[in-house]
Amino acid sequence: MIPEEYLKEQQGELEVARQQAQQSNTQQDAMAFELQQQTTNLVKEQLSLSEELETIENLLRGKIQQTDDGITKWVDPPNKDMIILTEHGVHLIINTIQFYMNKNTLLSNYDEDTINHKMEDFATDLADTVFMEYEKVFKYPSFEDCKDKLNERIERKVELREYAYNLIGKKVDKKEIKQEFIHEIESNIEKEIDKIREQVIKNKLKRFGLIIREVQDAVHSTYLRAWNGQERRTLRQHIHVSESTGYNTPTQNNSKINPVNWFKR
Repeated sequence: MIPEEYLKEQQGELEVARQQAQQSNTQQDAMAFELQQQTTNLVKEQLSLSEELETIENLLRGKIQQTDDGITKWVDPPNKDMIILTEHGVHLIINTIQFYMNKNTLLSNYDEDTINHKMEDFATDLADTVFMEYEKVFKYPSFEDCKDKLNERIERKVELREYAYNLIGKKVDKKEIKQEFIHEIESNIEKEIDKIREQVIKNKLKRFGLIIREVQDAVHSTYLRAWNGQERRTLRQHIHVSESTGYNTPTQNNSKINPVNWFKR
């Protein structure tokens, strides 16, 4: 006959084992949930191109990065000449590349020839569209901008003429020199403003080829991630490794609690 105290002792050990097993199952469930969240976050992060699109949009707006108290943010450029595109131009390009720079493209499976043909069509059509709408795409200077540039030119000419007079020992009043220049262009101020506007837009149009190339390379890089289904394989490998790591979690061994041992005292 099994002593009552021994039975109580074994029952107590069984209760401890049950609680440990329950706790272990709870921990395993928590680890499985955490693993699932990590995998989900990994997939979202790998397939999200929102950061790249945001960077492209800020660069198209001519903005620059500035760090203040350890915080980096996008700010307007100090020189208005760095703003090449209008709002229409920025939206045109961003809306266009969003059709290509997305998870659908990343998870596709393209061979090299298909990618090359797609990129040729994309670059050609984008260049044609921007060229046909260049008056709405590229930012023309305002009258105030042109006026400021005209004043800058006059000031430079005044300084040069003042310097020339000083070299020959002739004393002149800077205000008088400025009045001379203003008198010279008085009847042609409108033409001078038009010349300035034309020169500014010509300088901005020189960036046409570079902008198309930059946008084309961004889309091409997205297609290359889908070359032969590379992005799919990479994701599957990450998920497989994560799941294998989760399943290999060691569990406690409670084999020492065995009712057969009750009869071995």
